[in-house]
Amino acid sequence: MRRTLEVTEALRLLNGGPVVLVTTRWREQTDVMPAIWTTPLAHKPPLIGVVAHPSRHTHDMIRFAEQFALNFPARDLMNHAQYFGVVSGREVDKLDLSKLPTFKASKVDAPLIEGCIAHIECGLEDALRLGDHTLFVGRVLAVQAESDSFDETWLVGEPDYRPLHYLGSDRYAVLGERLQAELRTTEEGAIELAET
Repeated sequence: MRRTLEVTEALRLLNGGPVVLVTTRWREQTDVMPAIWTTPLAHKPPLIGVVAHPSRHTHDMIRFAEQFALNFPARDLMNHAQYFGVVSGREVDKLDLSKLPTFKASKVDAPLIEGCIAHIECGLEDALRLGDHTLFVGRVLAVQAESDSFDETWLVGEPDYRPLHYLGSDRYAVLGERLQAELRTTEEGAIELAET
C-alpha cells in the first residue's frame, strides 16, 4: 500500500548510497565525518559534491584546508562510521581515538583510512550555501580502489569488499546481487522489454 510522506522524507528516500568517511587535515589537526550526501557533478574537470552542515567541525576543516579525501568503508568499519557521526571532532581527535591506521595521500594533506576499499582525493573548487547546508565542490586529484571491490563498477563478490550503504538511523547495508539490464528497441525506437 502506497502512503503519503512528509516532504522531508524525500531526503531519507535518497539515503541508499555509499557511505564515505570525509577526512581533512588543517594545521596538524585531523578530522573525519561520515557523509552520504555526495554526488558526481562533472566529467571535465572531474568534480564531486559533498554536503555538510555549517555546525559540523568537518565543514570548517574543509573550508580552511581547501582540500579533503573521501574514504569508502566496507562493512567491517560500520561501527566506526556510526561513531564518527555521533562524536564531534571539535572535542576529540576521532581518528586517533578510533585507532584506525591511516596513510599518506598522494595529492592532499588529508589522511587516508587504511582498510577502506576506495579513496578519492579532492581539492576544493567551490563552496555553495544551499538552504541550511553547504555543498563543497571538489576537483578529483587522485583515486584508488581495491581490485576486489571495484573494476569499472562496484563488484558484489566477497561481502567484505562491498561498499557500506547507509539506510538511516543506525541501519546499514551492503550491495547484494549484481544485475545487468537487457534493453532492446524496435526499429521505431520503442522499448522492447526482455523477460526478467
